[in-house]
Amino acid sequence: MPREQGRKVVASNRKAHHDYAILDTYEAGMVLTGTEVKSLRAGRASLVDAFGHENGGEIFLHGMHIPEYTQGTWTNHEPRRVRKLLLKRDEIAKMRNKLRDDGVTLVPLQVYFHNGYAKVEIGLGKGKKSYDKRQDLASRDAQKEISRALGRRAKGMS
Repeated sequence: MPREQGRKVVASNRKAHHDYAILDTYEAGMVLTGTEVKSLRAGRASLVDAFGHENGGEIFLHGMHIPEYTQGTWTNHEPRRVRKLLLKRDEIAKMRNKLRDDGVTLVPLQVYFHNGYAKVEIGLGKGKKSYDKRQDLASRDAQKEISRALGRRAKGMS
């Protein structure tokens, strides 16, 4: 059977861009068991409380929830276990240097299948203050209003 082509998104962390200013993004593979992959292929995963952590020159993903596979038996996995991320050594070194800065954390942004392999997109994020969040919302609303006005003008309404 041929391998899947393209990118199929399983789960995305929509609040990440609201809560964090994403400085840099990386694509990493994950060390998964068989039932975890089957559960992901069924489209079941959650990144709500997930975060990345560097330990001993390796990056681990904590708090990602992959529910147990429904047809699994005693070989089923633990839903919130710690998962190792597969990255190149120089990428880990860059991350480690940036993580030493104050307020920078590893945030998972998306879990997806790329050409049949389970991948996670992680970002180095710096926490936003509440006034930054309000400013982002205000600029987004202003941008929507501008595009609406341009659309009305193009249609000749006003």
